[in-house]
Amino acid sequence: MTTDQTSSTAEGVAPKKGKTYFRWVVMVLIFLVYTLAASDRANIGIVLPFVKKEMNLTNTEAGLIVSLFFVGYSIAQIPSGFLVKRIGVRIIFPICMVLTSFFTGLLGTSSSVLAFKLNRMALGFAEAPLPVAMLSTINRWFPPNEKGTAAGFFLAAAKFGPVLMPPIGAVIIASFSWHYIFFFCALPGVFLALLWFIFVSNDPSRSPYTSAAERAHISEIAVGNAEQASVDATSDQTNGIDKFKTLDNYLRARPVDPLSSNKAVFKSLNIWGIAIGYLMMTGIINVILAWLPMYLTNEKHLSLLSVGFIASAPFIGGVIGNPLGGLFSDRVMGKRRKPNILIASLSSVVMMYALVFAPNQPFALAFLLFMTGLLLNIGYASFTIYPAGLTTKEVYPLAVSVVNTGGQAGGALFPLLTGIILDSYGWDAVFGFLSAASMLAFIIMIFVVEPKKRIER
Repeated sequence: MTTDQTSSTAEGVAPKKGKTYFRWVVMVLIFLVYTLAASDRANIGIVLPFVKKEMNLTNTEAGLIVSLFFVGYSIAQIPSGFLVKRIGVRIIFPICMVLTSFFTGLLGTSSSVLAFKLNRMALGFAEAPLPVAMLSTINRWFPPNEKGTAAGFFLAAAKFGPVLMPPIGAVIIASFSWHYIFFFCALPGVFLALLWFIFVSNDPSRSPYTSAAERAHISEIAVGNAEQASVDATSDQTNGIDKFKTLDNYLRARPVDPLSSNKAVFKSLNIWGIAIGYLMMTGIINVILAWLPMYLTNEKHLSLLSVGFIASAPFIGGVIGNPLGGLFSDRVMGKRRKPNILIASLSSVVMMYALVFAPNQPFALAFLLFMTGLLLNIGYASFTIYPAGLTTKEVYPLAVSVVNTGGQAGGALFPLLTGIILDSYGWDAVFGFLSAASMLAFIIMIFVVEPKKRIER
């Protein structure tokens, strides 16, 4: 008997009857958890100018502090995929959530550069399994025509944390000191870990809170009429192919057999191509996340409270852009993920170049940053949901951990490179570098296959 089955039996809760929507309750919990996790990594941006001054750091040293989180985060991604695949989300997730809160709190006690660096890297290791676990949960709890939307809300949470953190952090710093930001972020994690352990099973079929109708919906099987559901699915797929025939030629759309083994995942050029593209785009987002407050303070000479609010602008755009991109991918593009990715990477080329000429007027600057976040995040969720179209559900955690490894490698590399570029050149060179990285992502994505299901006739 599995852990989930034992838990359900012990609680004495019978499966629900009638139509349920418990998968969206799970989605709300995922949103709350990832908002908090994103706040844990976004708080470095608002405290970095104060840490840099207090500890007498160069830009390169400050960039290294930012990057160390993502070094740990990146190294632990593939091991996290194996852990989630082997042990399951229900056990791994609460443990890592508690550890994340612990190391977040420790950052507030750091009294030396070495202690700050070690705690920052430890936080990356602790938090690494969380996105793999949550994306695996989305893959199991949502049918294909809802996965893009769900992933959009998931990654909107990753941007909602940075929306909240700069203004809240500015108030905390003004009222106390930068140390208290980490204490504030650490407290809710234990409570959310407990909620997850109680309510979220590894699989919806084992949950006492889902009805047979909801489980059938998730599995895309009509209750009592599986044969007709198969016919309808084939008809929908055929119509989608006809409707987007010309577009599919440009997208390199191909029928694929799902990758079903670890070896097949590691040998897939499409998985590695997506991972490299995700490296570029995540690198850009993490530069904005970590360095934007310092850019606004030192380059635009804005006050602390103005920095707190304007630094939220790109992430407000991200909160809107991620679910909007997911809905567009699911409902308009027939579950095609590449169009969103191509739109995001190409538009980021333009927006990074536009930031070279960013105005000093606060409202105009905030609008430009908002549009940057909106356009960049239109396709951001598609990177992590793309492997679901290539793999079985059993190996998806490993596939998405490979993609996340690429993304977080960019998160580690780009903030450090930004510090080095700033020490030698300036912000114009930084934005030129980010624009070139976006173009490279766009070129790589052109050659990645858009997977389609094989149609049995």
